[in-house]
Amino acid sequence: MQKTYDPSRIEPYWYERWEHNGYFAPSGQGTPYCIMIPPPNVTGTLHMGHAFQDTLMDILIRFHRMRGHNTLWQPGTDHAGIATQLVVERQLNAAGKDRLELGREAFVEKIWEWKEQSGGTIQNQMRRLGASVDWSRERFTMDEGLSTAVREVFVRLHDEGLIYRGQRLVNWDPVLETAVSDLEVESTEEQGSIWRLRYPLADSDESVVVATTRPETMLGDTAVAVNPNDPRYAHLIGKNIKLPLVGREIPIVADEYVDMEFGTGCLKITPAHDFNDYEVGLRHGCEPINIFTGKATINNNAPEAYQGLDRFEARERIVADFKAAGLLEGVDPHKLMVPRCERTGAIVEPYLTHQWFVDLTRKTQPDGRPGGWTEITDPAIQAVREGQIQFTPENWTKTYYNWLEDIQDWCISRQLWWGIAFLPGMTKMAKFMLAVTKQKFVRNMDYRTP
Repeated sequence: MQKTYDPSRIEPYWYERWEHNGYFAPSGQGTPYCIMIPPPNVTGTLHMGHAFQDTLMDILIRFHRMRGHNTLWQPGTDHAGIATQLVVERQLNAAGKDRLELGREAFVEKIWEWKEQSGGTIQNQMRRLGASVDWSRERFTMDEGLSTAVREVFVRLHDEGLIYRGQRLVNWDPVLETAVSDLEVESTEEQGSIWRLRYPLADSDESVVVATTRPETMLGDTAVAVNPNDPRYAHLIGKNIKLPLVGREIPIVADEYVDMEFGTGCLKITPAHDFNDYEVGLRHGCEPINIFTGKATINNNAPEAYQGLDRFEARERIVADFKAAGLLEGVDPHKLMVPRCERTGAIVEPYLTHQWFVDLTRKTQPDGRPGGWTEITDPAIQAVREGQIQFTPENWTKTYYNWLEDIQDWCISRQLWWGIAFLPGMTKMAKFMLAVTKQKFVRNMDYRTP
């Protein structure tokens, strides 16, 4: 026996022997016990969090295996659509290449190459940890069977009216050129400015002053809102503003959303580029005007002088033009919460676009009649209130309720070249889904783990 323990010599030998002899596979007898491993992203390597959770799972698995249970620890990796595409794009950029020049087919081939390399690293790390997963059942989230399962669930929810395609505001990353979820957006306090802009009325010498942290969005303004209880502006409600630099007439509307104490008490309304403005615009019938492209440059809905400019270049030009016209009232330093995509660090834009959504807000009765029952969120809330599910520690219960009670419809589509995503050319996808819905050919397909 060696004087010192040499794990690099002993552990790989025994692990390979255990795996080769099928000791990690279910016995097929006894009480079933299964853990589905939270699949690590295929983009890189394991970290201490993976090592910690895998150790806990391995303890449970080995305990139940020794008790004679029919035990399965199911391994797999996640395709991690955004993260993986970004990793490979950065590799291409470092080599002086671009995915658009490469083309989708060749780009996806590059990602599959990266997947094989990175996925192999993760497998080797898990083996080195001694994780007793059943490698014969290893899965990847883009395996054929799992992709079939995704289509199955999509079609069923679409049949039930719980998935729909609609034009709504989403979080948009102009670097990735895709919608991203709230969980992929991190807001941090940063130093910015508030610009005070003067908007003249269309039929008099009067004017109002609005305050904004994003002057470039004024190109898409469709109204100015004031509080109906604000005596300063009561006589202006119903009149029109002539929007500077654009020339379009927009109304002055009354809405209680406006805080009379904040800024000037006049709020510019840009429904296509602000979540709160979108709701105000809906209440007053304001047609949203999208002034950005997917890359956050100014599109053809804006005056020609600003078309093609990056959003921050447009900001500088617009502020300069307001100053030249004598309509810039001032600029004040201001700290604000800036939303950035956790993947790219780019400032996320609220962006009006067609996407697929899961309906989390539709109200019906349990028997299908219109009413006050939200089909997805209410059962989830009820399960916790009735004690079917319990949170530890208990304080997370309140967080859970707050999240579900204020939830919005969930955007599930991404404009990616890699992964299970719905692409900008939605016509083909819509036709495919319609065909699937009519033919029901995926209804009873067997997509279980082999």
